[in-house]
Amino acid sequence: MIKENILTSETEEWQKKRQKYVSSAVGNGNTHIAVRAKGALVTDSDGNTFIDFAGAIGVQNVGHCHPKIVDAVKETLDKYIHPGFNVIMYPEYIALCEKICEAAPGSFEKKAILLNSGAEAVENAVKIARRYTGRSAVVSFQRGFHGRTNLTMSMTSKVKPYKFGFGPFTSEIYQAPYPYYYRKPEGLSDEAYDQQVIAEFNDFFLGTVAPESVACLVMEPVQGEGGFVIPSTTFVHYVREFCSKHGIVFIADEIQAGFARTGKMFAIENFDVVPDLMTISKSLAAGFPLSGVVGKAEIIDACDLKGSLGGTYCGNPLACAAALAVFEVIKEENLLEKAEHIGHLFETTAREWKEAYPFIGDVRRLGAMAAIEFVTDPVTKTPDKARTSKIVRYANDHGLLLLDAGLKGNCIRLLCPLVITDEQLTEGLAIIQAGIESTINN
Repeated sequence: MIKENILTSETEEWQKKRQKYVSSAVGNGNTHIAVRAKGALVTDSDGNTFIDFAGAIGVQNVGHCHPKIVDAVKETLDKYIHPGFNVIMYPEYIALCEKICEAAPGSFEKKAILLNSGAEAVENAVKIARRYTGRSAVVSFQRGFHGRTNLTMSMTSKVKPYKFGFGPFTSEIYQAPYPYYYRKPEGLSDEAYDQQVIAEFNDFFLGTVAPESVACLVMEPVQGEGGFVIPSTTFVHYVREFCSKHGIVFIADEIQAGFARTGKMFAIENFDVVPDLMTISKSLAAGFPLSGVVGKAEIIDACDLKGSLGGTYCGNPLACAAALAVFEVIKEENLLEKAEHIGHLFETTAREWKEAYPFIGDVRRLGAMAAIEFVTDPVTKTPDKARTSKIVRYANDHGLLLLDAGLKGNCIRLLCPLVITDEQLTEGLAIIQAGIESTINN
């Protein structure tokens, strides 16, 4: 790992070129230059090796350059790069749609469409729901994140950096309340808090938008950028029943939480709820640009005009081949069970820290989708973004790729590849602890 943060002239030259030629609006959590990645490790041009707790923001659940993925892509590359599914069909697109439909929850007939990015999947899910219902309004949730396009940033809560200066935004987008149990009113039980949030949810549909105007409701089963906030089964069930009652298409945004991250293939399965549609991306194709929408065939087929859905690069066969191999790796390497194992180890250590450091306000997880929330005071629970930023910076300077999260930037999150070894995980946690210690009296 990194002993001294010394950069070679080659690295510095790349950094200068990045500053000169690449948009400053593109963020970089780490400014070293990657040259190799394998499993849960990334090596830079100076020979430093980083343990990866970021996974390209949740993209690498099966690990970097898994040999099964590499072989599948090479085999496809020998046949073609991209004939264009809209021009001529190829087996990889159809086989992947079949695999996705089989894996998605629900006993009803399903269909799928393949796209390029998470935001594109959400855009198309909204289009499908609007066409199916004949309604225009869209409901997302407070603290939610769904992308950076005009529609999806309109659905996203965090203003800076995602929305500031980019308006006007898409109309008919509304954000409903979403529970946050760490920040519930003092003295209120989780059960009582659920009823309070449900009452607020009902009031939202009285005072903000009528349910009969709503085409779809889009929910992250675990909020990603929002801080890995996990709802209760009671709340998720109520939302599902509300949508069914009012003819609203219930869409689970599985883009960050899906593909074994939470110990289930899809996070919504943890709540014993079946959505009408799901959006998928990130770890779907192990790093190749690919996303999709899957769900009830009758809803997806409401878009009956040929060409009304799709795009030039959608369902690229190389990405599809990678995705088909991802399904095999998850099964063969028991990554559902591994996710729970990783999450347990992380939580055990983090709760020990919570006992030792009063500025750790909360530790939460679902499977290996885990987060630690930092506060200035355990009583006021004031978010401590400054300390969080120092810990993230320390980690990235000492051999650990680490990301923050949360509306107020005061959480660190675990998005490591699920193939990480216990030794790598333990070493990464030790770097976080050293980063925590570095912020005390500093």
